[in-house]
Amino acid sequence: MQATSTIEAAASASSQTPAPTIRRRVLAMVYEAFLLLAVEMLAVLLYLLLTGNRQEAVYQHGLKAFLFLVTAAYFIWCWVDSGHTLAMKTWRIKLVQPGHARLPWRTAVVRFLLAWGWVVPALLVCGALGLHAKGQIAIALVIGVAAWAMTAFLDKDRQFLHDRLAGTRLVSLPKRVRS
Repeated sequence: MQATSTIEAAASASSQTPAPTIRRRVLAMVYEAFLLLAVEMLAVLLYLLLTGNRQEAVYQHGLKAFLFLVTAAYFIWCWVDSGHTLAMKTWRIKLVQPGHARLPWRTAVVRFLLAWGWVVPALLVCGALGLHAKGQIAIALVIGVAAWAMTAFLDKDRQFLHDRLAGTRLVSLPKRVRS
């Protein structure tokens, strides 16, 4: 009985808590990119040590798959464990799913895969149009990220498209009161 009331309280609190501003979410994502870069640098070091720094194509593809799995593990574990990554915690943003005290594993995996909508469409366009120069890819990525970010303006709760599709939402956490 108490577990049900805890879940109901968390659900009602998350539905009443305002979404962080889009600016704050984007700044948290920039900070997240730097943190993720450090995590992935360690993952690359580990992979190179384990593979003896072999450069054949299969090892290059293996590195990409390994980095995808490391990235997935980082985000999914953080979201399931506490509802936020270090960057989200710094910017006082939490990921919640109404009706759940903690984000379920399946929901975290679905959200992670849907969040690739920030970059995959732009990369597909680059491939379809034969854009291979770094500047062209960068421009396509900027346009793709901006377009995905604009989806929040189409949502009544200002949630990004991947959150709406996954059934999750980002909420603002209050500032900590220092005593």
